[in-house]
Amino acid sequence: MPTIDQSWYSKPPGIRDRIASGGVVVRADGDRILVALVREGDWPDYVLPKGGVEEGESLVTAARREVHEEAGLEQLHLIQKLGVLERLTYTKDFWQVIHFFLFHTNQIDGTPTDTKHQYGVSWFPIDDLPAFIWPEQRELVVANQELITAAVNRVG
Repeated sequence: MPTIDQSWYSKPPGIRDRIASGGVVVRADGDRILVALVREGDWPDYVLPKGGVEEGESLVTAARREVHEEAGLEQLHLIQKLGVLERLTYTKDFWQVIHFFLFHTNQIDGTPTDTKHQYGVSWFPIDDLPAFIWPEQRELVVANQELITAAVNRVG
């Protein structure tokens, strides 16, 4: 697995855009806020569930589908859009514009439905997140920690 450096965050001339959507899925566990993260196979680091928007899909519908495919979570309550991140895809063949939405769930266990990859979902305290493959995804969660905590406390 290559080290993610600044080369992933500079858009080369002539590269095509790919619109993607994903979710920051959170739940309360007592007084802690937990975030659902996925990991593929034996990769050491985590990602937020996300992927390409299919033709005719809305950004929110795509985010829900991707969370279900990669984390197996489907009982999702949309809270709000969290932000848009941009970078090259892992293979550096597209410029990816990723829309992230904040979802609340009470669902604890999920069985990913993606048959092409071996994803696993794990829950982590929002104030003690593990290493992420993509540092900007971790930064998105950390930068919105207060907003996320307040939203989960409102939802109950």
